[in-house]
Amino acid sequence: DLHQTANSEVDTMMLTDAPLLYTPGQLALAALYKSNSALSVLDFERYLESVFSRQHFDCPVEQFIQIISSINHLVSQLQLPGTKEMRHADRKLKHCLDPSSSSHDDHKKKEKKSKHKSKRTASDAQL
Repeated sequence: DLHQTANSEVDTMMLTDAPLLYTPGQLALAALYKSNSALSVLDFERYLESVFSRQHFDCPVEQFIQIISSINHLVSQLQLPGTKEMRHADRKLKHCLDPSSSSHDDHKKKEKKSKHKSKRTASDAQL
């Protein structure tokens, strides 16, 4: 359960700037910390202290816990885009994949506008 919840946390982290700011190991530990806080499987701070004592890290455990808190804060600030924003992004991505289709669509739009204008001028002429 801890592993599955941590994987879900990592997936969410990938939607933030965290992968650009922190190392993969820091992200993994932050995901484990967050999932452990939900499931309460082990004493995480004690686990970190035992890992740090064996590995002889230069930074203290408290500093690392602060990094984990910063990562989790980024994740908590995540706002997923709505349907309208997703459609807009999807249109932009489709244009990036096939820019020639966009010029074809633009041509169709211009034809519709010109037909619309010609209908309007014809109805104006009748008045």
